[in-house]
Amino acid sequence: MRSGSQRDRWRRHGVSARPRRSEDGRSVSDVETLPQATPVRPTLPPPMGLLAELTHRCSLRCPYCSNPLELDRRSEELSTVEWKRLIDEAAALGVLHIYFSGGEPMLRRDIAELVAHAHHAGLYTNMITSGVGFQPAVLDAVAEAGLDHIQLSVQAIDAKTCDRVAGYEGAAERKHAVAAAIARLGLRLTVNAVIHRENVHEIPAFVELAEAWGAARIEIAHVQYYGWGLVNRARLMPTRQQVETAMVQVDEARSRTAGRLVIDSVLPDYYARYPKACMGGWGARLMNVTPSGRALPCHAAETIAGLSFDNIREASLSEIWYRGAAFNAFRGTDWMKEPCRSCARKEQDFGGCRCQAMALAGDAAATDPACSLSPLHKGMVALAEAEAASGRSDFIYRGYQGV
Repeated sequence: MRSGSQRDRWRRHGVSARPRRSEDGRSVSDVETLPQATPVRPTLPPPMGLLAELTHRCSLRCPYCSNPLELDRRSEELSTVEWKRLIDEAAALGVLHIYFSGGEPMLRRDIAELVAHAHHAGLYTNMITSGVGFQPAVLDAVAEAGLDHIQLSVQAIDAKTCDRVAGYEGAAERKHAVAAAIARLGLRLTVNAVIHRENVHEIPAFVELAEAWGAARIEIAHVQYYGWGLVNRARLMPTRQQVETAMVQVDEARSRTAGRLVIDSVLPDYYARYPKACMGGWGARLMNVTPSGRALPCHAAETIAGLSFDNIREASLSEIWYRGAAFNAFRGTDWMKEPCRSCARKEQDFGGCRCQAMALAGDAAATDPACSLSPLHKGMVALAEAEAASGRSDFIYRGYQGV
């Protein structure tokens, strides 16, 4: 059992059950626009969470997959010994949460061993799973190893739609079985409902499903259009009216379930007036380590041309967090151009998403086009409206050949 004082530490930090996250797609070679790495602030706190991408292997082929376009191969994955060393370094650095992710993290044969190691290191352990592609006994093993929390993704309420979006026949049935096992094991559950044009009308049903499964939290997470999501944007983008209706439904559900279910909501940037504070600020709250050991400030950081990323095989987690060029590239506000530099909101949204700026503006230091002050904002909204009206449903599925 962890001491009450440590759980108090988690609460004081306001740490939720899962990290925020973002992704991207198109690569641009205009490297000159990248800012120089700024000196590390001596008062910079450690990251609150470590997103440990154990593998890129996955049984599903989701058209909005948040993993990079270029996947790490199994032969490149960190070993058990390397992950354990990284976990120890994270605990020493002051990390509170570890999020075991993928791909599908339960495809790693050492997953229970890694969960146990993190548990004994004093970290709050989270698992982000599709619920598909692993043997039921693995779930029992990670629960016994000390797993604190699990997040289960759902592509749609309708079983046929769920299977079609996941690109896996029987995915819906498997998820229901895993949810039942989670309840039997007494694990704390968050349901991750990934929202897109084909299921945006199911939001009230998603909330009902989360309650039926005994979840403590549900995240109504609209697809973020980076990486594979950007490839399928025209096939996934909801209309503005659908998004506005979804917002009303979320508010109604929050009122109805207050005190028994926490409902988080992540909206698509394309209809926003202001950008979201991506990752709580660049290099501020989270570290992401890829299966092969590259340390990233966010999921999609590798889409920014010109950034170089340290590998935990060659540098310590502490060195990377405080001195890594990629982590310092967009920390704070000194890197900002106008209108961000003089904007009253710059300490609220931290300039928005750097990866989205790169994908849509061709400049990672530009104003996020999600912001109404960006000269590209109106074009971004018009693009979303046109693609939402396209009616396309011919998904380009994620492939895993050779991974």
